[in-house]
Amino acid sequence: VQLQASGGGLAQAGGSLRLSCAASGRTFRIYGMGWFRQAPGKEREFVSAIDWSDDYTYYVDSVKGRFTVSRDTAKNTMYLQMNSLKPEDTAVYYCAVTTSSFIASLDEYTYWGQGTLVTVSS
Repeated sequence: VQLQASGGGLAQAGGSLRLSCAASGRTFRIYGMGWFRQAPGKEREFVSAIDWSDDYTYYVDSVKGRFTVSRDTAKNTMYLQMNSLKPEDTAVYYCAVTTSSFIASLDEYTYWGQGTLVTVSS
């Protein structure tokens, strides 16, 4: 599975951005797709994920109520709508695919995109 993330950029605090992640290749193997982020000097962390079959979603507490993950199975694309952005949301955002049912676990993700930078200014 190959992944192409896009949509990052610069936003002001309180603003919005929408990330996209398009999957190609052996997409029939997708069980779930997730978003992760890595800020400078910090470890990569789970942000959100979506079950590819039943649309069930998962979020880290810090983004609940502000971020919304969704998917378009016909386009093999996942989205992350990010509203009410905060400076602490600044990071490189990665999308990834898991063929495991443990969708909220970073360790279960096998295929990774190249990352897209999100910068939120105060």
